[in-house]
Amino acid sequence: MIAKLLLQNTFFVIAMAVLLFACAGTLHWPGAWAYLIASAVIGPACGLWLAKVDPGLLAERMRLTAREGQPTEDKRFMLVFLVVAVLWFVAMGLDRRFGGVNDGVTLIVLGLALYLVSTVAILWVFRTNSFAAPVVKVQTERDHHVISTGPYALVRHPMYTSVMLFFIGVPLTLGSWWGLAFVPVFFVMFAIRTGIEERTLATGLSGYADYAARVRYRLVPGLW
Repeated sequence: MIAKLLLQNTFFVIAMAVLLFACAGTLHWPGAWAYLIASAVIGPACGLWLAKVDPGLLAERMRLTAREGQPTEDKRFMLVFLVVAVLWFVAMGLDRRFGGVNDGVTLIVLGLALYLVSTVAILWVFRTNSFAAPVVKVQTERDHHVISTGPYALVRHPMYTSVMLFFIGVPLTLGSWWGLAFVPVFFVMFAIRTGIEERTLATGLSGYADYAARVRYRLVPGLW
């Protein structure tokens, strides 16, 4: 499993590098190098930590294919999300090609800081919820039950809240305003995903409807 983790992370980092640099038409992009190096370190480090504290969750998250019991609408969502994510990297690369990228050190530091905060928040989610799979599915084979502690006492979908910090931090690191323009798109997509997830859990997971009634907010405490 560790070998598969390292292979997957290496593949994703290389794929991101190809998209960014090919679209930018140059390797001279300090922000992109900072982001890729950070990803090459953070990905395996988090995976190794999860392998130690919750190997079952790591195995679940490393399965990237569709699952039995996953709603059709979530399978479609994942395909659309993949396309949007690829377009996001392409847009940031083209932004660099056409001279729209800011190479300021302040933006790189701020972006990496948000990336790290996002990572810490995601690890908190993982430590709290052993059922935080990448797809929507009631995991009956893993004795799936409602989690209402930790970040789940604040919002019903803290994983998406945490990941949004990543989608803000990356374009800041890269200095790309085109990348930041995608942030509302990702927010809307996660809002749609919460609807898919909540319908699935409310009908298939005992106690989820009561939990949703207690915790009012989906993504942003005090707002929505």
